[in-house]
Amino acid sequence: MIPLTVGQIAEITGAERDPAADPAAIVTGPVVIDSRQAEPGSLFAALPGERADGHDFAPQAVTAGATAVLASRPPGVPALIVPDVPAALAVLARAVLDQLPGLTVAAITGSAGKTTTKDLAAQLIERLGPTVSPRNSYNNEIGHPLTVLRVTRETRYLVAEMSARGPGHITALCEISPPQLGAVLCVGLAHAGMFGSIDDVATAKGELPEALPADGVAVLNADDPRVLAMAGRTRARVVTFGQSAGADVRADGITLDEAGRARFTLVTPAGQAPVRLQLHGGHNVTNALAAAALAGQLGMETSAVADGLSAAVARSRWRMEVTERKDGVTVVNDAYNANPEAIRAALAALVTMARGRRKFAVFGPMSELGDQAEELHEQAGQAAAAAGLTGLIVVGQDAAPMLTGAKSDPDWRGELLQVPDVQAAVAAVEDRVRPGDVVLVKASRSANLQRVALALTGEQPL
Repeated sequence: MIPLTVGQIAEITGAERDPAADPAAIVTGPVVIDSRQAEPGSLFAALPGERADGHDFAPQAVTAGATAVLASRPPGVPALIVPDVPAALAVLARAVLDQLPGLTVAAITGSAGKTTTKDLAAQLIERLGPTVSPRNSYNNEIGHPLTVLRVTRETRYLVAEMSARGPGHITALCEISPPQLGAVLCVGLAHAGMFGSIDDVATAKGELPEALPADGVAVLNADDPRVLAMAGRTRARVVTFGQSAGADVRADGITLDEAGRARFTLVTPAGQAPVRLQLHGGHNVTNALAAAALAGQLGMETSAVADGLSAAVARSRWRMEVTERKDGVTVVNDAYNANPEAIRAALAALVTMARGRRKFAVFGPMSELGDQAEELHEQAGQAAAAAGLTGLIVVGQDAAPMLTGAKSDPDWRGELLQVPDVQAAVAAVEDRVRPGDVVLVKASRSANLQRVALALTGEQPL
């Protein structure tokens, strides 16, 4: 981050400075919320967690070299005391960004694909100049300020990922880092329980194009009517992407290889060039097009965009992560998160990758779907049946309606099994698979089903 004194940070955040905190001491970064990541010159933000309170780890952070602690109560070490630590981080991040008028912010939102698109866009934009992008899915009121606070005076581009679990969330994130470019990927039923309806989700996602300035660029998915309608909610110039013939940035001649990796011709107003993605799943074509549109608007030539997309790798784990076991079993770890749209996309990728091989799915619950949860889980089961699975294994009671959905398909011929936990899921898969089979693992993050995939691949024992 930009070096700031403890006194300057206190003034920016309105913090009460602990007498032990030297106002002349300099914070050079990083700003961290895990005391194990503290280092000389860092600022440790003490946050309460589900299992631990960051204030209890403040002494360790200072021992590791943290210049000061941002806290909501005195932690017994040099500290800046504020009423609300996340709010203070947001104010600090905006103040840092305000000192960098030459920095360009490109933001990305959508019900699915945000992290993959962010990773693709970052790998393209890094070719244009020093770029900061979120680690993993740092996309909320805590992760976003931490990402912004990684910028330095050398940074030229900030790629931001923005999530929403309610109205106003994206607006608040845009206030921290006002974007010049904003891409909306899709509107789906992720977090539907937090919003009420898919139209409410669209309203929330539309806060990004609404936040763009008149000289900005709104990058909208031409294949999603709810996203395309956001053109009427922005002052910015609109650029579209997608597989629709009228999209400004589109993919022609899409084919998938035996591993489900897409090849296509990238078509833009400036020209066209071949792309050969390394990412698995046809749904990543849309993510690649969004990244391409952003990079193109920042001045990257079409041939360079295509080259960058072809070289891009999956930076964030457990998203269509494919491992070939020594015994010939393929494990697809897509367990970072799940929603109805992502389930269907993962199943489509599984069908492509299997191509005549036996295929299994291990599904856990999709969270935050509200009153629609049972119906949407049943629909996921119907989608699994339509995919022609050899077996569907669901983990936990909340995912049980998937079995009901699969059973409702008169053509279902596979095996249905419900297991209580991760250990039982691993045992069930190992009892059934044989060389050549493909296993897809997917669930919402809270289910921790990545442990199933990691155990199946031998990366981590149960």
